[in-house]
Amino acid sequence: MASMSMSSSRAQWTQNQNKLFEQALAVYDRDTPDRWDNIARVVGNKSPEEVRRYYELLEEDVKHIESGKVPFPAYRCPGGAPGNITMGRRY
Repeated sequence: MASMSMSSSRAQWTQNQNKLFEQALAVYDRDTPDRWDNIARVVGNKSPEEVRRYYELLEEDVKHIESGKVPFPAYRCPGGAPGNITMGRRY
């Protein structure tokens, strides 16, 4: 099976599937028999292999973030100094 990049994998998952995946991970931990089968059933329209691979890709992302390999975005504050924006409105 060809390797799948995280960006293409993410594009194939809906926001609802992501939420269901997160919730299922909290219920079915590493010690759960048939973990990926159970998670796939909760998410829907994904095979056990797809959910396992998605988890592995997320683990890789976390490792890169924790190792400092992913830079923080350069946020800019419109209108000058920080604190001038509240709930999207300038004050």
